Amino acid sequence: MDARPAAADRRAPMIAGEPKPIENVGTFWRVAAQVSTIGIFLLLFGVMLDLARAVLLPIVSAFVIGTMLGPVSTRAERHGVPPWLSATVLIMVILGAFNAVIILLSAPIVEWAGRLPELSASIKAKLHVFDRPWDAFQDLRRAVLPAGGTEPLKVDVIGFVQPVLGTLTPAIGQLLIFFGTLFFFLYGRARIRRVLVVFFDDREARLRTIRILNDTENNLTRYLGTVTLINIGLAIVCTIAYWAVGMPNAIALGVLAGVLNFIPYIGPLMMEVILFAVGLVTFPTLTYALVAPAVHFGLTTFEGHFITPGVIGRSLTLNPLTVFLTLVFWTWLWGPVGAFLSVPLLIVGKVAMAHLFPKEEATTLPG
Repeated sequence: MDARPAAADRRAPMIAGEPKPIENVGTFWRVAAQVSTIGIFLLLFGVMLDLARAVLLPIVSAFVIGTMLGPVSTRAERHGVPPWLSATVLIMVILGAFNAVIILLSAPIVEWAGRLPELSASIKAKLHVFDRPWDAFQDLRRAVLPAGGTEPLKVDVIGFVQPVLGTLTPAIGQLLIFFGTLFFFLYGRARIRRVLVVFFDDREARLRTIRILNDTENNLTRYLGTVTLINIGLAIVCTIAYWAVGMPNAIALGVLAGVLNFIPYIGPLMMEVILFAVGLVTFPTLTYALVAPAVHFGLTTFEGHFITPGVIGRSLTLNPLTVFLTLVFWTWLWGPVGAFLSVPLLIVGKVAMAHLFPKEEATTLPG
């Protein structure tokens, strides 16, 4: 006799937890169709963002920076300064800041680029402590995949630096689009706001649009302005700390630490890698090379957990998971500039959602 059917019959039934049938099947399929339509729209919208990256990236960047500088332009206009003059001065200030950062970083980059062969040999000599783990890993790989060939551990500094510089270096056309859009946005900012408001016929919709524009501008200005001041202070403190531990080009490394700190998570991690690489070719031992990354980790941890939340306040505190997923998405889509824009775009979306879909009273869920 076959006992398998009897054993199958004795299996415990699956627990469903008080199942209830759908009252209206037509409503279910109607909602499913709406969700499918929204999903298709989001997919096509993502494809459009990717295909139009060369144009949308500088335009969106200009809108974000222009929104942050909006209150400055408004105050200048109240004091009788023409909009074209205030827009020109603000763009000149931004160009001056970019130029100062490039000057501070260009000289060390050129110096280190000329020493790449020497630096590559020094890094390989310092990393000899990892030869035994690497050999063990190669033995394991040969045991699992006997047909695979063996390759020695290589440190291709040139192959790593060139793609990074190619990614970070913007095209001339995108810079022209960015500054042109920023100038005309600041120049016609008041007119753009009026057009957006009068686009709606309903009085409540117009008031909601005004509130969304005002809150978006205030939150972006507060966030980016505060973060800029904090990162300037971090750059100064990091410069002093790098000089104290004996790092070369302490000023350039401090400025780079402040710039990269605008990018959550990824920026400080990139700075850790850069400090470790510089320490490898500067100091005689691997342990000493870890001092500067450890100091930077302590400073950024203190800044991220105490200073920034305490200065910005709870009103602009964002969910860490949401920030991380937004950062991953925009970095994947638009690269380093997308990483910088990820948090401002999240703030814009959060403000719009708060006005369009205000929180209702919490309801008790079954559980």
